[in-house]
Amino acid sequence: MAASINGVVPTTLQEKIKSSKLLVVGAGGIGCEILKNLVLSGFPYIEIIDLDTIDLSNLNRQFLFHREHVGKSKAQVARESALQFNPDVEIKAYHDSIIGTDYGVNFFHNFDVVLNALDNRAARNHVNRMCLNAQVPLIESGTAGYNGQVEMIKKGLTQCYECTPKATQKSFPGCTIRNTPSEPIHCIVWAKHLFNQLFGETVDDEDISPDVADPEGQDESANSHNDGEEQGQASGDDVSQAGNVMRVNTRQWARDNNYDPETLFNKFFNDDIKYLLSMSNLWKTRKPPRPIQWNNLLLRKDKANCKHQFMRQYHKIWSLAECAAVFEDCLKNLRTNVENLVEGDFLVWDKDDQSAMDFVAACANVRAYIFEIARKTRFEVKSMAGNIIPAIATTNAITAGIVVLQTMKVLLKDFDKCKSVYMRSRENPRQQLLVPEKTLSAPNPNCYVCAADPAIHLRVDTKRMRIKELRDEVFKKTLNMINPDVLIDSKGVVVISSEEAETECNEEKFLNELDIVDGVILKCDDFFQNYELNIIIIHTDAEHECSLFEVVADKDQLKPKGEHVPSKKESIADGPSTSKQARLNQRIDLSDDDDLCILEEEDECVKVRTKDVCVQTSKIEMATKSTNTLRVLFSSRNEPIPAVRRETTVIDIIDGDVIEILDSDEETGPTNIKRIRKYRL
Repeated sequence: MAASINGVVPTTLQEKIKSSKLLVVGAGGIGCEILKNLVLSGFPYIEIIDLDTIDLSNLNRQFLFHREHVGKSKAQVARESALQFNPDVEIKAYHDSIIGTDYGVNFFHNFDVVLNALDNRAARNHVNRMCLNAQVPLIESGTAGYNGQVEMIKKGLTQCYECTPKATQKSFPGCTIRNTPSEPIHCIVWAKHLFNQLFGETVDDEDISPDVADPEGQDESANSHNDGEEQGQASGDDVSQAGNVMRVNTRQWARDNNYDPETLFNKFFNDDIKYLLSMSNLWKTRKPPRPIQWNNLLLRKDKANCKHQFMRQYHKIWSLAECAAVFEDCLKNLRTNVENLVEGDFLVWDKDDQSAMDFVAACANVRAYIFEIARKTRFEVKSMAGNIIPAIATTNAITAGIVVLQTMKVLLKDFDKCKSVYMRSRENPRQQLLVPEKTLSAPNPNCYVCAADPAIHLRVDTKRMRIKELRDEVFKKTLNMINPDVLIDSKGVVVISSEEAETECNEEKFLNELDIVDGVILKCDDFFQNYELNIIIIHTDAEHECSLFEVVADKDQLKPKGEHVPSKKESIADGPSTSKQARLNQRIDLSDDDDLCILEEEDECVKVRTKDVCVQTSKIEMATKSTNTLRVLFSSRNEPIPAVRRETTVIDIIDGDVIEILDSDEETGPTNIKRIRKYRL
């Protein structure tokens, strides 16, 4: 291949390529292109790992796969296809998760460079930590529509993947989902929770029944209690002392009713809605919902006008009759699937499972009709429920090409030439589509992963959070640890152990019961990741419906949240607002799902400072990029902004294969300012 032909690449690089060993993590849109480029370039030894299987929707941009490969391992098929380009290459494929215990630091020591082509944050964080500990250079890459990014990560030389905070995944209060939905996404989230209550893993926070503990409806809860009891008795519900309508066991109740579509439909879309109407406080300023029954005249009339077996048109909004028919059909299929499971197992919702996806689309649209919210096509529901939009194959191909060029520079140890490269959707004022950074991005001294003595502060309600929640929600989900060991520094008492059942007796205890209170320091050690972290506990009394904890990586954030007066270093963006009432001093902690903020330059004036990034959105936002947080301030639209010229393109890591566009409002600001768009994988 290319590296074996004299004169194509310098002799020194030719020798480096021939002796190199590479690991490609991910065999999706970018991963396939990277693997193809590597074998055509003559890299002799490659290992590739991916847990996913090939889906029909992958074929439009993952060209190593064909229709006959659907359902097979991506890594295995990618290997077979790549060998057809160059049979002399040795490729080892793993159909497995890179987070598995077989792929520790010693595994990463085997490679000269690791190439990331992942599409989820947890895996990217893990690979980042493995490469830092193994001191192996990592080439991180991702795409979002027409935009792409390639970045080298090397311990001590550049920032790591977790040096830059990531935007949190948008969540919704439980009372909004259960009582007062106002957007299509609220109905979709409710429908996914309903799927889990009936067929999947049941989670207390995903209850779909009316919540009269809602602060807005509490005044009416006493008056409506009796009505709620009557409805509960009619359909297998019980009313708790707190006022919530709680099914003793939703799945068992559904089984007892033989998953009868009429019974379930009337319960979720008629009885529960009538219960909500009894909470009159909720509807003083809102339009009340309209219950609907299975034998509703509208449904019967609709059914009479449609075929017995209609074609499910995914780009057409289904009628109520079609939603009811889909609901009935999916219940039948999903019931069969559940009955075939081993006792104790459950179904997992998957956007590519037709029955699961159809069930959510139908239920979401019926609920949207009840609350007079715009209904969506199945295609749109799938995009929102699965957080996806199709990626662009050309963007993947160009990004993968840059990844291989960066890999060659790393092999030559030309690290100063491995500056981050951003692909833009249109040319900047210098007519560049591929824009490199001017310098390498230095490590964040406050990073809780790659700093010399990593530490964070944890705001937490120590009276309400249990040890099990601390382990699962904080250490594993938020801090991306695998098997943490946690002890109280001052006492040497182990509160969480990676050894099975060693600290099981602590799981249901609250933090304060084990003397984990304000000011206590916890020492955490994840042996598998070779990762140690100090956690300083800051007690806070969490309010109803608020998160019990907040991870803070910068001690300056622990100052009281008083009124904020913008400093001279902060710029306030002006421009038209299409949002609701602007709120001052809203801070966004970037910590979850792969969000992307892309700054788009227009014309000549770029309103950006050297250390603070000023951007414009349709919500009159000013984003200040610090080492640990992204703060968003709102101001009046007439306040001027000093203009400073600077080449800046992307704030955060761009994600892999597919993303969801979060803000859909049309931006109408002046053309001589920067605009920001957010994307989520």
